[in-house]
Amino acid sequence: MESRQSVRVDAWVWAVRMTKTRSAGASACRAGHVRVNGERAKPAQPVRVGDEVRLRVAGFDRIVEVRRLIAKRVGADVAAECFIDRSPPLPTPEERQVVGVRDRGAGRPTKRERRDIERLRGH
Repeated sequence: MESRQSVRVDAWVWAVRMTKTRSAGASACRAGHVRVNGERAKPAQPVRVGDEVRLRVAGFDRIVEVRRLIAKRVGADVAAECFIDRSPPLPTPEERQVVGVRDRGAGRPTKRERRDIERLRGH
């Protein structure tokens, strides 16, 4: 275990295997897909033990709490010890299909339909 006080968020997300490359972690930060303690994170933002990191992957949020700081990529077993996964369970394929089913060419959803879609997605 390293004795650092903080690590860059893009490096930590890569080191615990949430992204395939560090540059993909940095790109996710720049795109606004990474939040630290509810705030949008830049790639160089420091992460400390106890922080909540939220990464948006494939339309779903992955929520983890930092338990240990690492800056170098490690094996999957060691990476799993570096965070506590607090992500909600992914919806089943049946639940995913309920959202956003519209006839082709029906145009933009009405305000009422958008509210129904948001309610189904849990927003």
